[in-house]
Amino acid sequence: MVTIPTWIDPMVKPLKAAVSQKIDQKIRAYTETVPISEFLPEDDVFIVGYPKSGNSWFQNLITGLVYGVNPAQAPDAIVQDLVPDIHYKRYYRRYSTPMFFKSHLPPQPTYRKVIYLLRDGRDVMVSYYRFLQALRSSKNESVDFLHMVKTGEGLFQNRKWHDQVEAWLKNPHQADTITVRYEDMLERPVDELERVCEFIHFEASRDVLEQVTAAASFQSLRKKEEKFGLNNPGWPKDKFFNRRGKAGSYKDEMPKEVLEAFMEEAGETLEKVGYEV
Repeated sequence: MVTIPTWIDPMVKPLKAAVSQKIDQKIRAYTETVPISEFLPEDDVFIVGYPKSGNSWFQNLITGLVYGVNPAQAPDAIVQDLVPDIHYKRYYRRYSTPMFFKSHLPPQPTYRKVIYLLRDGRDVMVSYYRFLQALRSSKNESVDFLHMVKTGEGLFQNRKWHDQVEAWLKNPHQADTITVRYEDMLERPVDELERVCEFIHFEASRDVLEQVTAAASFQSLRKKEEKFGLNNPGWPKDKFFNRRGKAGSYKDEMPKEVLEAFMEEAGETLEKVGYEV
């Protein structure tokens, strides 16, 4: 093992920063892209939600609504290019202002305009559990559902659902926010997308909204995944990312002891945001 002398160590960090800056400059020049951390806070819109709350679905909806690309036919690589995932992309190309970004983070000072996606936390946990199972299946590893819910281990940033929801309810940076519920999107997608259009000051006819929501329905996205797969080499080829796409899946997929553990911590938050407990 090589030990860096103490007199050299303070020089390493600024050296890395200088090299990174040079790389960014080259990438900007040759690809016309910018680092994913660079936004226009007063203009850009952030699609934020705890993982498995409909974030990818909304990426497809915005792709169809704002850019006029048919979500049923657009491969995942195109969707990720037009509506970048800040956790997946290192650089992005600015096609318009505002740009739309997908994020799972708690409130950030740079997130000034936010479409916040909310889903019943019980369904979120079931979907997340199945998601982790799929990822680990190729390694013959299992997921302890109860342990995951109790400790947060394996969840995004080891952060529990109710912690992220409560953080956004407080909205410490006073972001301009609209909340869109997953269940409402399933029941009345056109009406909900109409609310979003008003929020982002985007004009679209009712006919266009109907076309976009139909093209980005669960059935359409499932068929697209079957045809093109995902733009993610780490996702197992024999598993579907778009799995069930329904509300209330926890009722037949969440063991009693897991549900009790989740409700013990998150029950108050569920009730606060309008879900039946």
